[in-house]
Amino acid sequence: MRKDITVTAEVRASRGKNEARRTRKAGSIPAVVYGAFQDPISITISPKEISKIVRSDSGFNTIFNLAIAGGETTPVMLVDQQIEPVKGSLLHADLKRIDLTKRIKVTVPVHTEGEPVGVKVQGGLLEIITRAIEIECLPDEIPAAFTISVADLSIGQSKRASDVEISGSMKLVSDPQSVIAHIVSLRAEEAPAAEEGAPAAAEPEVAAKKGKKEEEAAAEKDKDKAKKK
Repeated sequence: MRKDITVTAEVRASRGKNEARRTRKAGSIPAVVYGAFQDPISITISPKEISKIVRSDSGFNTIFNLAIAGGETTPVMLVDQQIEPVKGSLLHADLKRIDLTKRIKVTVPVHTEGEPVGVKVQGGLLEIITRAIEIECLPDEIPAAFTISVADLSIGQSKRASDVEISGSMKLVSDPQSVIAHIVSLRAEEAPAAEEGAPAAAEPEVAAKKGKKEEEAAAEKDKDKAKKK
């Protein structure tokens, strides 16, 4: 999604860890801008401006203007960032020049709406399998997000990538059969009940004891017969 935002930057004359630390201490971060068959340029940029764009509704899909002091002003997108693991602060950013006349591939979030019949009436559970799909389109037509209704889903039914409505120059890149969301049952199947009148199986231990007693009684009977002879 293209937005009317301009972020200023300055060319970074030197590189290295020490220079990067000095840049961050001064309130900026090191970054690089590349793409559109032009040479990459090392720059310094405001981390607050970049973080604000990342937190916007269009996030990484935001196309904004980058104005480099004494140089070019070009539309760009944030394609990568380095985050400090403890404080969560932005350390470095990679920006890509965007040719507004050429199609690009982007990953767009997919939101679900509505209460499914399979949940409300049948007692099932809505499971979200995929939260984004990949599309290809012109830069000016990148949507912030897609929304798909799951209200009509019953247990065993699903919504797939092919069910997402796309328009304009958009073309689905993700597998059309990839599942976005589906309804699963929470009820465990009951084991079949035993038929009435069917003899219950004897406990192994009880059966063993019964057999042993019968053998002892037979042995005693044989002894008595032997004595009478």
